[in-house]
Amino acid sequence: MVHKPSDSDFKAVLRLLAVMLCVATASTLFAQGPFRVEEASITDIQNAIRSGRTTCKDVVQAYLDRVKAYNGVCTELVTIDGKPIPSSTGMVRAGAPIKYPTSTVAASTVFPDLEQYQGLPIEFGKMIQSVSDPTVQLQYGWRVGIPNAGQLNALETLNIRGERSVTCKGEFDKAPSAGPLPPGAPAACEGFRKQPDALERAAELDKRYGRNPDLVALPMYCAVFSVKDWYDAKDMRGTGGNDVNFAMDVPKVDSPDIAVLRSKGAIIFAISAASNVTLAASGASNGPNKAQAAFPTTDLQYASWSGQTCNPYDTTRVPRGTSNGSGVSVSANLATCGICEQTSASCKGPASRNNVVNLLTTKGILMDGGITDKQAGDRAGIHCKSVKDAALVLDAMKGFKSEDIFSAIPKGIIPKEPYASFVVPDAAVKDKPLKGVRIGIVREFMVKHTKNDEAISDQIDKEIKTVLRDKLGATLVESVDPLYTDDPTVPNMTYSFRDAMAEILPHVMPEYFWRKASNGQLEFAVPGWDVRTVDYDVALSLHKAPLSDKINIRSIAKGLSNPSTLLLTNQYLRARGDKRVKDWASWVANATFKTEEERVRAMNALTSTDARPKGDINYLEMQSVLRMIVLKVMYQNKIDVFVNPEQTTPQYLLGGAPEPEVNDRGSQSCCQMFTALLGGPEADVPAGYNDITYDPKYALAANKKQYVPVTGTVMTKMPHPMPISMMFWAGPGGDADVIKAASAYEAATHHRIPPPAFGPVPQQSSSR
Repeated sequence: MVHKPSDSDFKAVLRLLAVMLCVATASTLFAQGPFRVEEASITDIQNAIRSGRTTCKDVVQAYLDRVKAYNGVCTELVTIDGKPIPSSTGMVRAGAPIKYPTSTVAASTVFPDLEQYQGLPIEFGKMIQSVSDPTVQLQYGWRVGIPNAGQLNALETLNIRGERSVTCKGEFDKAPSAGPLPPGAPAACEGFRKQPDALERAAELDKRYGRNPDLVALPMYCAVFSVKDWYDAKDMRGTGGNDVNFAMDVPKVDSPDIAVLRSKGAIIFAISAASNVTLAASGASNGPNKAQAAFPTTDLQYASWSGQTCNPYDTTRVPRGTSNGSGVSVSANLATCGICEQTSASCKGPASRNNVVNLLTTKGILMDGGITDKQAGDRAGIHCKSVKDAALVLDAMKGFKSEDIFSAIPKGIIPKEPYASFVVPDAAVKDKPLKGVRIGIVREFMVKHTKNDEAISDQIDKEIKTVLRDKLGATLVESVDPLYTDDPTVPNMTYSFRDAMAEILPHVMPEYFWRKASNGQLEFAVPGWDVRTVDYDVALSLHKAPLSDKINIRSIAKGLSNPSTLLLTNQYLRARGDKRVKDWASWVANATFKTEEERVRAMNALTSTDARPKGDINYLEMQSVLRMIVLKVMYQNKIDVFVNPEQTTPQYLLGGAPEPEVNDRGSQSCCQMFTALLGGPEADVPAGYNDITYDPKYALAANKKQYVPVTGTVMTKMPHPMPISMMFWAGPGGDADVIKAASAYEAATHHRIPPPAFGPVPQQSSSR
């Protein structure tokens, strides 16, 4: 059926043209007028400084001007009656307290049949007093995004004197040159105030280097970074996004990766908002304490201290992932690049949903560290607006660090050449730079499980074939999934992921077949076979017995057992050495938890003294199995890189129902834990826009005691087309191949367009 353009289609085109005009105007400004930071690359900034068009201090001031304009509150509370609430203010950012909206949204607009609900009281929205700073109000409980909010709430703390710490706020952070601290200042503030803030550090660089920075020693010179609040920065409040009352809320030292960036000339400008976790309480759902209130979803990813970040392309929709502040700050040009962290999909999601590049390396090439990210599955990631910038940041940060046990990797994994040397420039596109490169399309991650998966899956399929194959010259092969229609134009892989699983699981992890479902039955039973026997293992490994249909690369990484975070949390707190928050017990006594369920898990964690993993399948064992599976498939099919959409479902409404999990396709990402567990390289690159959605809804369960998300059935044209992303990945050590393929695709398409609602702002000089 031929689609007849509607008024909304024409409006979408007009919006796109307006944005393109804005970008063209910005490009002209770069060339002719005062330097602007909007869409500026690391090289743009450094060239402008070297040419005398700007200074490092003015660059930082320009980002600060944008923060003043766009970093306010973007959500309103969901209350039982939807009536206005008194006005209130929060923490100071960019020189002024943030202001909260007085309007609220009635709960009945989110939860149908509310009068029939019989479960625990739902934690609707309200304002509460912070335990860290009693003068500060915080949004608590259920909230939704404000339409066309004009604000993003992406940066939690700015590295600006007087507001970068609660312990040492205001005059307690007075510059040493301004005289002694006032009476009552905590003793720790005397040493802290000697740390220059972002503007002062930029001025120091200007004074020392002027127009001639040493870019060999300082490759990140004046690149302005936001850093996820799961890393420590020695000059800003660091609490992992939590409203927790440390005696001194600023860590004594940088996380090693942040220290490296500073040493390479970067400006550590801000702590980005991060959805906080309950740290040691992770996995502590069972215990003597029981929740007395309900929060129907875990997919509202906000922090008890900094609140909820919004998507810059539509502030009513999710920015996704715990690293949402990093992705949004880079997308909206509040920072040049951001350092994120990924355990499951926390870097890829915010990149995909907010139209920036995400680069994750083979586990160990980049250092982990900070308040939470030291687990086997955690990785530091890089958010930038281009693959080239991300590769430059990687080159500045890569290498062994004694503080991270996972960075002790074989030396041969890191190539002798800089990673940036593998970036394909725009001019090379005409020469088909991917000729000879074999790319495997992972159809398991493109299945159209519901109507809501169709538009993005089809669009990415088209991009793969018309750009990667036809324009760039790559050779394509595809995996086969019974739920995805075989494509006759693309050859099938001759050796599948399930082939590899059938050979490897019986040999390395036969206990996998002993897993039981919630009903107590064997989860992977096969008719005619006892999957717990050696006979089955032998027959399966020789392809003489079938593998359960339930086992595939969407499902294999689920339900794994990680070591307890209780050990890591107490280890971190002991090393930090705070006088008040010394261990998990004192953390719980001095914190506000963002939900009742999290408070209960935190209390239950106090009763645990056992750091052993809980469950039947060990995380690190499965990581080894997964690496064997992926690498065997790559070798036998001569594949260099895999490709698939980062997610096939659109951004759902912030505060609305999340997309239900279907056939092991997660609500957050098509491949959720798979690539995170693999620990291989990954690049997520903007791949265009989608305006079709079947928004999921909440429905009252049959027992009337809980709300559950249900798949949407009504097609809606979103008023603001939303970004989608293509995901390139490989087995461990394939970082250079991933960078080459991802950058070639980017060079051939340049799909990124900055968010139209957050354009240029009046720019002032910081010189004084």
